[in-house]
Amino acid sequence: MNNAAGKRFCFVREVPHFWITLSDGTRLSARMWLPENAHLQPVPSILEYLPYRKRDGTAFVDEQTHPLLASHGYACLRVDIRGTGESDGHLLDEYLVQEQDDALEVIEWIRTQEWCTGRVGMLGMSWGGFSALQVAARQPIGLSAIVTVCSTVDRYAEDVHFKGGNLLLENVAYGGMMMSYLAMPADPLLVGDGWQEQWLDRLNNVPLMLENWLGHQNRDDYWKHGSVSEDYQSIKAAVYCVGGWGDGYRNSIAKMLANLGCPTKALIGPWIHAYPHLGTPAPAIDFVLEMVRWWDYWLKDLDNGIMDEPKATFYIPDVLAPAPAYSSRPGFWTRASTFPPAENTCMTFSLTQAGVMTLGEQELASEIRVQTPVTTGTQLGKFCVVFGGPEGHADQRRDDAVSMCFDTPVLAEALTLAGAVMLELRIAASQQSAQLVAKLSAVAPDGAATLLTYGATRVRPSLEKSDRESLDTEQGTDILLAMDDVGVTIPMGYKLRLALSTGSFPLLWPNSTCSAVTLRPGRQHLHLPVFIGGAITCPFEDAPAFSEVDMEGVRAPSLTRTISEDMGAGRVTVEIRNDLGQTVFTDHGLCTDQLVQESYAALHDDPQSVEARLSSTNRLSRGDWKIEVNTSLSLSSDAENFMIDASQVAKLGDEEVHRRNWHRRVPRTSA
Repeated sequence: MNNAAGKRFCFVREVPHFWITLSDGTRLSARMWLPENAHLQPVPSILEYLPYRKRDGTAFVDEQTHPLLASHGYACLRVDIRGTGESDGHLLDEYLVQEQDDALEVIEWIRTQEWCTGRVGMLGMSWGGFSALQVAARQPIGLSAIVTVCSTVDRYAEDVHFKGGNLLLENVAYGGMMMSYLAMPADPLLVGDGWQEQWLDRLNNVPLMLENWLGHQNRDDYWKHGSVSEDYQSIKAAVYCVGGWGDGYRNSIAKMLANLGCPTKALIGPWIHAYPHLGTPAPAIDFVLEMVRWWDYWLKDLDNGIMDEPKATFYIPDVLAPAPAYSSRPGFWTRASTFPPAENTCMTFSLTQAGVMTLGEQELASEIRVQTPVTTGTQLGKFCVVFGGPEGHADQRRDDAVSMCFDTPVLAEALTLAGAVMLELRIAASQQSAQLVAKLSAVAPDGAATLLTYGATRVRPSLEKSDRESLDTEQGTDILLAMDDVGVTIPMGYKLRLALSTGSFPLLWPNSTCSAVTLRPGRQHLHLPVFIGGAITCPFEDAPAFSEVDMEGVRAPSLTRTISEDMGAGRVTVEIRNDLGQTVFTDHGLCTDQLVQESYAALHDDPQSVEARLSSTNRLSRGDWKIEVNTSLSLSSDAENFMIDASQVAKLGDEEVHRRNWHRRVPRTSA
């Protein structure tokens, strides 16, 4: 086995499947890679714990990561959460106490094995990154350090569910995906003759997670559970937090650096929702080798200097012409003592009149009304870009044309930003509640508008009782809207554009009524985090070529996103077709085949017209054994309720063996 740098460290043995039995008798399915002599010379262990099916769902990523880590002297375990993959039991929602309790038992089991030194780390991306943070907050004996990638500290404010207090339509896509994943059976080769009984039991217990999420439209105890921001100091293990500028979770990096009391380190690259050694756009890095340095320091006590380096390493990409996907992003690497860099300066622009932003602190002289069509926002793209196709931000000019825009003068020199863009506004809302979405774009000399960052909030009229004690009701409500963290260089000759809208379709579920937001005379300021540091030589090795895996592609993946408009009806539809392809695992013969389709539709002038739908066809087969699960999930609303309709049909061969339907109404508790 060769390590990521091409040098042999130790030979690795794989255990493709085994059980970890919990105290209640539940068996969790596990896969492991470890040095072949670990039973004689024990090594530290690294756990990755998530629900996305080790046998097929994450197999490719696992095999590009864990064998390489193991070759550096670690026992690496990939464990399926209860109720997923081959593991027993049921998974009824995200991040339940049961999930954390199981992880504590797994860590205790690992650290007492003969091949383990008793020291454990956790690694995870997305759900696995959430798990690593949440389990670390439980302070299990033996857990010394974690690596958390593309995760968040706040489940309500910075996950796929709500943004700025507004419901994300990503709820439907992710809720439907989880229905599909949780309905798939264990592999009969691993669980034996009882597989079908177990499968039917699993099908009968697939949760309607979307209903759970809609039942908590404000940040209550449901969301506080699993949000480590509730008690940052509960985490004692060292934390390496990692993200990408193309990922929906990048804001958590700065929050962890600022608030965690444990040793921390941070890395931000140009990537979408992926591990940095597998990520796009380029440049990818040899993240496995970087993790080895981290684990060597914290699990082997090797003083390799990693903690002597500045805490934050980040990449600053250049602005490119707008495109929904990039294969590479030119730019430069840099380091700082934290992120955002303490050396940053603040550049302030003022909204002085409609269409104009002026450098310096000035005041808006007369009020400006903002009210945009329900269908504004189709060019913004997905909340979180996962698959790397045309899911990202397109040219913003079409949305800008119906938004309230403010442009700066042309930049006389290049401008580099690193941190959070803050928008300081004095506003009034025309209805009981309203949405406000702010986008910052770089506008090229030819007029093309490349999105840099955006933010959203839910605003309320200044005459509300809760505002009277602290705000001047005659002048309006003062708000501070934080846009997503950004790292970017804008060339000279460009200008900046702030675009305000009263919604963003299909990113956010619209307000229950058409509402306007009025900018009141006074302070209306845009604050930019200007980076004044310099570039460094890339501190990482290049990402290695993909390792060979026992997989053959039968049908290549493809992803399309189509925006169409019925001019007569005034209806806009956004459709995403994600063919995940067909793959055969040549080592065990399993064939996977999955197609996911999303559809979002709305009328220009009717917030109750919005419909969101996900449908998924998921197939597994081996020889004459074939199963298929078809899942659909849709969401609509009126002024008082959300309406959920869902169905799930399972087939064994050509025979339907299970069918479930859901019809739910959930009251709207926030407009």
